[in-house]
Formats: sequence, C-alpha cells, structure tokens
Amino acid sequence: MDLRQMEYLVALADERQFTRAAALTGVSQSGLSAAIRSLEDELGSSLFTRTTRRVEPTEAGLALLPFARSMLAQAAAARDAVVRATHALSGSLRVGAEQCLGVVDVAALLERFHRRFPLVEIHFVQAGSHDLLARVRDGDVDVAFVATTEHLGALTQTELGREPLVLVCPPEHHLATRGRVGWADLVGEDFVDLDPSWAARPVNDVACAAHGAHRRVRFTVNDVHTLLELVDRGLGIAMVPRHVAAKPQAARLVTVPLPEAGGPSWVVSVVTGQRGHGAPAASQLLELLADAPACRGADAQPADVQPADVQTAGEAS
Repeated sequence: MDLRQMEYLVALADERQFTRAAALTGVSQSGLSAAIRSLEDELGSSLFTRTTRRVEPTEAGLALLPFARSMLAQAAAARDAVVRATHALSGSLRVGAEQCLGVVDVAALLERFHRRFPLVEIHFVQAGSHDLLARVRDGDVDVAFVATTEHLGALTQTELGREPLVLVCPPEHHLATRGRVGWADLVGEDFVDLDPSWAARPVNDVACAAHGAHRRVRFTVNDVHTLLELVDRGLGIAMVPRHVAAKPQAARLVTVPLPEAGGPSWVVSVVTGQRGHGAPAASQLLELLADAPACRGADAQPADVQPADVQTAGEAS
C-alpha cells in the first residue's frame, strides 16, 4: 500500500464515482481503476461494489478508510513540518469566503496553511460573494472563495467545482411528493432565500425569471441554518445547493430535483486580484488548494451524479 493508492481510495469513497474521483486526484479514470484493482489484489479483498450509476465501499473498504485518511493526514503533517523548518514565510494573508461552499473546505485549508506557515498572520472575513469580489478588487482581500461567475472583470478566477441546485420543502408540503418539479410548479409559492449579496440568491432569481416562474420571497436571511429552520417550520420552500440539503439541520426536509433543462448550478471558484496574485502567502495558499484531499469539502456532490427521484434532504449525501 502506498500514499497514492490511499488518496485514490479516499477520493473514490467520498465521490462514489470514478470520473469525479479521477478528476480530483489528477489521474485518468483507467489509471484510478487500475490502482484500486491493484490494491484489492494486494489485500485479497474487494473494496468497492461497482454499478453503472454508483460506486459503494464494501465492509472491507469502510474498514480501511479511516486508516487511509490517517496515513494521508500524517503524510501531510510531515510535509508541513519540513516546510515549517525550512521556510520562514511571514507577513499577512487576507482571505474571504462565502458560507457553506461545500466544494471546498476553507476552514481545513486555513488550518493546514497555519500549521505550515505559523508566522503568517491570517485575516479572514465571511461575506456574500459580490461583497467579496469588491473587496478583492479594492485590495482589501488577497484570496476569495466565491460562488458566482458574474462581475469578475479583470480578477483571476479558477473554478473549483459545481453542483446542481435543488428544492427543499417540509414533508407536508404539496410539492414534497413530486419526483421532479417543473418551473410552473414554483409560480406563486412562498420562498425563503438568502440576501441578494449571497451568490445563491441571484442564481435563483435569474433561473426563475428565465422560465417565467414568479415566486414570492417572504423571508430573506443571511445564513443557511436560519433558512433551513424557516423551511422546516413551514414558512416557505427554498432552492439551495445539494450539499446544503444534506446538512443535519435539513434532516426532516424533502429534496426535490429541479428541471434538468435550464436548471441552475452552484459554481464555486477561487479569485485573486492584483495584490494577491503572486504574493508569497497567497501563492502558498493556492498551492495547498491544489492538494485535493486537503481542500475537498466533505459535503461536496459531483454535478453529474443524478439524484434519486425523491429523498429526504438529510439522505442527499
């Protein structure tokens, strides 16, 4: 067993799909498949069951998974210790992120950066994507993790991942039993949504307007957990990224897919401006970001995985 095999194992267990796992680990799909088969041959046990739609860890795979994660974490810590001993990077790093991005675990990324470069002062701000873009443009933030593809201008953007938006509603709502809703089904419904400064709101507004689905946003909030609580209390329905529907706070809610044709997507990117581009601390953060196991969000869902017809939101992951 080697670290590369452990990285493949973890990626495949998290993503449950060869195409996405191969993309995240930077290897061809055939290379990933061959590596997993080689590991299974070495251990004398099947680690995954494979179907045309899904890949699931076996009991042996689940037993190996925590050891694989531990090996990768220890290897990362060892590399960080060497860098810390040989590179006395100092200065400051100003980072911003929208909440609950799903595709990237910003907290884990900053933890690893701090462990590797303890002399760098990290300043972090959480705000809506449009506000963060303005701060990057003004030079107040070096690196921002955002969920919008609009108003980027001359900023440098790297897409990290995307996933579909879904409808969440309480189980007693009349749309909860639908296998999939149409845009016309949303007309006249009461909605809970985020403030327009958060990226999901304009995505929802544009998608609904493009399909003539006039909706009433009765409750405007500034955090995801409040949004889910209001939906849970029957005060409205909401359009959210799939990873939000998988949160524990959404366990009682029902997830219903939106129309595939013209359906909105949650696109997460990392953005830098003139000050952050090429700055030593920002460059080091972006290098760590390229390390997929360190930056991949545990809740992230690949966009090409088709959801079940109707499922409770807590089962969406």
